[in-house]
Formats: sequence, C-alpha cells, structure tokens
Amino acid sequence: MTGGLFAILDDIAALLDDAAVMSKVAAKKTAGLLGDDLAVNAEKATGFRASRELPVLWAITKGSFVNKLIILPLAMLMSAYVSWLIVPILLLGGGYLSYEGMEKIFHSFTRRHHDQPAPEDPKAAQPGSLADREKAKIRSAVRTDFILSIEIIMITLGTVIDEPLVIQVMVVSLIAVLATVGVYGLVALIVRMDDAGFYLIRRAAAMTSLLASVSRSTGRLLVRSLPLVIRALAIIGTIAMLLVGGGMFTHNLHALHRAAEVLPAVLLDLLVGAAVGTVLVLSHLLIAKVRS
Repeated sequence: MTGGLFAILDDIAALLDDAAVMSKVAAKKTAGLLGDDLAVNAEKATGFRASRELPVLWAITKGSFVNKLIILPLAMLMSAYVSWLIVPILLLGGGYLSYEGMEKIFHSFTRRHHDQPAPEDPKAAQPGSLADREKAKIRSAVRTDFILSIEIIMITLGTVIDEPLVIQVMVVSLIAVLATVGVYGLVALIVRMDDAGFYLIRRAAAMTSLLASVSRSTGRLLVRSLPLVIRALAIIGTIAMLLVGGGMFTHNLHALHRAAEVLPAVLLDLLVGAAVGTVLVLSHLLIAKVRS
C-alpha cells in the first residue's frame, strides 16, 4: 500500500517536472508575443480618469480570463479533431489586429487634419456618455485580448503537441494564467506610476535631508514620466498590433513565409500588417460611404 502511494507520488512529481520543462520552452517561444500583448493592452487600458483606471483594468482582466476559459477547450478540441480550422481563425485574427492598428493611424492623421476648436458640448461631459465610452473601450480591449490570447495559446499548444494530453493541458493552462496575471499586473503598475510618485514626494517630508532628496527626485521622475510612458505605449501598442497581425499571415501562408528569406522577419510582419490593415480600413470606409 505504502509502495503504491510512493509510486503515485513519484509519477505526479515526474509529471510536474515535465510540465515545468515544457512550460519554460513555451514561455520562451511566446515571450515576444507577450511583450506585444503588454504594449497593446497597456495602451488599451489607459486614457481613463484616475479613479477609474484600476476598476477598468480589473474589468479587462476578468474579460481576459473569460477569453482564455473559452479558448482553451476550443483550442484542444480543434487541435484534436478539426486542426484545419486553426489557420483560418488565426488569419481572421490577424486581419482584425491589422485593421485595429491601421485604423488608429488613419484616425490620428484625420483628427489632426480636421481638428479645430469647437464649442464645448455639455452632453459630452454627462456621466452616461463617459460610462458608454468606458464600456466601449473595455469591449474593444477584451476583443483585442481575445485575438492575442488565441495566438499565445496556439503557439504554446504547438510546442507541446507531441506530449501526452495531461502535459498539454497543464502547460497551456499555466501559460494562459501567467500571460493574464503577468501582463495585466505590469499594466496596473504602469498606470499607477503617478500615485507611487506622489507617495514618495509626501514621504520625503518625514525623511532625513539625503533620503528626502532622493525620494522627492524619484517621485517627481515617476510623475513626469507617466505621460511619456503612456504616449510611448500608444505608439508601441499600435506597432505591436501590426506586427502580430502581419505575423499571423507570414507564419501561416507559405508564399509570405518564403519572402522572409529576402526581408527581415520583423519588417515583413510590419509591412504585411500595414498592407492588410490599409485594405480593410479603406474597404470599411468605402462600405460606410456607400451605405450613407
């Protein structure tokens, strides 16, 4: 009886060890995409009032967990029974991310061109209007997270596809949880940089002269850096959407994949993402014009 129990514990330990090794491999393969995920979601989670930043971020995080609860079983089923569906789904996701990235670029240029001082609309400041915009941005962030989650899970699944089913489930689930907790944890730290800065400035009053100077300088640096970080993340997030979107095409279409031998992979992903996004944005504008 005791020997059987130790044998079971030994099997569990071996299983966990295999899962840990494969998780390290999967984490390395998805590291670049997780960086893009951080940039995209940090940009999506900013632009709210200070009092609403953490509640909005928590709403997006819950949406991300729901996304992964939906994607995980579907990915395992598709991999087992309808693996031919994976590539079309990835291409659709790539098209959506490319559209989102180019739509932001197009919107920024048209807004600069047409921006003129206009009388303030009292309705724009109403709570209902702000709440609606907040909900719309949360939905947009959760949709983008859904596409990025598909890519992360599919890449992870590809690294363990030859392993037993139990290992596949453990590794993919672990990477999915780490992706959500790690990415949104870092986003939360970024958006609260100014709060940390103000705290250090207040604490400086109760410190000795040298420590007070360091604390005050660090606090001011954090407060002043936040707008620059947010602006940089907006740019990096847009580029990341084009890179990930274009990458879904270059990695899954052999003709484009061969072109990577001529151009650097990053440049090719960016060009393909920009081209696909431009076609989709112009198509959307044309359809909207015809309907109107």
